[in-house]
Amino acid sequence: MHKAGLLLGACVRSWKSVRMASSGVARRDPLANKVALVTASTDGIGLAIARRLAQDGAHVVVSSRKQQNVDQAVAALQGEGLSVSGTVCHVGKAEDRERLVTTAVKLHGGIDILVSNAAVNPFFGNLMDVTEEVWDKILDINVKATALMTKAVVPEMEKRGGGSVVIVASIAAYTPFPGLGPYNVSKTALLGLGKNLAIELAQSNIRVNCLAPGIIKTNFSQVLWMDKAREEALKEALRIRRLGTPEDCAGIVSFLCSEDASYITGETVTVAGGAPSRL
Repeated sequence: MHKAGLLLGACVRSWKSVRMASSGVARRDPLANKVALVTASTDGIGLAIARRLAQDGAHVVVSSRKQQNVDQAVAALQGEGLSVSGTVCHVGKAEDRERLVTTAVKLHGGIDILVSNAAVNPFFGNLMDVTEEVWDKILDINVKATALMTKAVVPEMEKRGGGSVVIVASIAAYTPFPGLGPYNVSKTALLGLGKNLAIELAQSNIRVNCLAPGIIKTNFSQVLWMDKAREEALKEALRIRRLGTPEDCAGIVSFLCSEDASYITGETVTVAGGAPSRL
């Protein structure tokens, strides 16, 4: 009986520690002293993720294709007392990817976290009308650049004994959005990329997971919801009858980058209000 009591007490203490960790009570700054790169992070989901990582203790380097956007985001986040710097980065350009990595290393001595959020969608229409140029642009930025950005940070993560990569995909990977064929295909490809990277990088203690947001109210997604009738129809299809916000995604990414998720890799977390999310 005494042994059983000790075992029960240990289980209770363990369960309490799990609950505290999941609620953020166990560690006030779960990403303290971590260094995070977030691509396309001056607006929308990327900005919300950058803010949350910094709020949770990380030194964050934001990036965008335009210097003005970088300056505005850095000023706003630094004004909130957060450790944030930034640089211009067009993820489709090798020299820009290299500069982003170099900036983080020079400022903070290394890299622990990569959140790959950059994506384009220059097309709306029927799949059979997509030109080769559009296919190339979407796959280059949404898929190839994600792989190459990851390749660029891995050596720095290995120097620090490991790291975490989060790839921002989309629920469109599972349930295609009408009129966005090439974009949908690129997001499905990212799930496969995440699975493969997770397998290959596990030996380096680098975890790779994907985030699949549903319809989040951002400038990027407004073609899907800017019509009021369409927005209401979208809400009717959701279990949680509202569209998402960038902040709905940010906490999940911070969790995936933290030690609380140290046994999670090769997975995709869907943040979509209960929309169908299976292939």
